[in-house]
Amino acid sequence: MGKNLIAIVGPTATGKTALAARLAHDLDGEILSADSRQVYRHMDIGTGKDRDQYNFGDKRVAVHLIDIIDPEAEFTVYDFQKQFYEAFLQVRSRGKWPILVGGTGLYLESVLSGYILPEAPPDLALRKALEIKSLGELREMLLSLTNRLHNKTDLEDRERMLRRIEIEQAKRKSLRTSPFPDIHALVFGIRLPRPVLRERIARRLAQRLDEGMIEEVGRLHENGLSWERLDSFGLEYRFITRFLKGEMSKVDMISKLEIAIGQFAKRQETWFRRMERKGQTIVWVGPDYEQLKEKVLE
Repeated sequence: MGKNLIAIVGPTATGKTALAARLAHDLDGEILSADSRQVYRHMDIGTGKDRDQYNFGDKRVAVHLIDIIDPEAEFTVYDFQKQFYEAFLQVRSRGKWPILVGGTGLYLESVLSGYILPEAPPDLALRKALEIKSLGELREMLLSLTNRLHNKTDLEDRERMLRRIEIEQAKRKSLRTSPFPDIHALVFGIRLPRPVLRERIARRLAQRLDEGMIEEVGRLHENGLSWERLDSFGLEYRFITRFLKGEMSKVDMISKLEIAIGQFAKRQETWFRRMERKGQTIVWVGPDYEQLKEKVLE
C-alpha cells in the first residue's frame, strides 16, 4: 500500500465514524479522532461520541483523542497536533493501522499537511508593549511577519491580531524545523446527496434529543460550566443554551438548529474542496463499507 495512515473524512452525519470503526476492526487498527468537540469529557450526546459503534462482539476497537480534557479548558490545534503524533507513533509501534476519522477540517489538515505550529502561550510582556499600538500599526506588524492569513478578521479584530502576532513571533523563536513523523496518508471522503444528508441530519438530531441532549447541556451548566462557555461550543450546545435561557422556544430551537447543522455540513464540504485544490488527494465514496474496504485494499 505504501501508506502509514488511513484517513476517513467528510461532513457531519455521513456515518464516517461507524465506517472507520468497522475498518479498524477488520484491519486490526485503532481510531484517532479528529473532532474538535469530542476531546472534551462529559460532552457525549451533543458531540455524538456513540461509543457503542466501537464494539464488535467481545472486541472493542481502541479510540484515541476523545475524552482527554475538561470542557473548561482550551484545546488548540497545536494541542491536537501534538497529541495526534504521539498517538500515531504509539499505534504504529504496536504494528497496527492508525485510522484517522473526523470532520474538523483544520485538525485534519494540520496533520495531513504537517503544519508547523509552535507552542505559543500568551506573551504578557509582548502584549503590554503592543498596548499603545493602533490597529493600523498592529496590522502592519502582522503583515511583516506573515502573509498567510486564513481569515480577514485576523486584520480587523485587535485581539485576533495580538494572538496572531504572538504565534508568528513564537514561530521565529522556535528551533523546530521538522518535528513530525512522516505521514503518508490514504484519504477517503464520505459523500451523500444533499437531500439524503439533510434527512440524516434531521433524524440524528431527533434521536439525540430523545437520548437526553438537552438534559446533558443542563447538567454541564449545573456543574459549573458557564452559559458563555457552552455557547462557544456552537451548534447543539449553542442553541440548547439559548433555549434553556428562555431566549427561544423548543420548536424554534430544533428548527434553527437543524438548519445550522446543514449549513455547517456545507462549510465542511467547502473546506475539503479547498484541501483538494491545495493538492490533497481525497478518494470520494458513498457510505458503503464494502466499497470503502475494497478501495483501501487496492
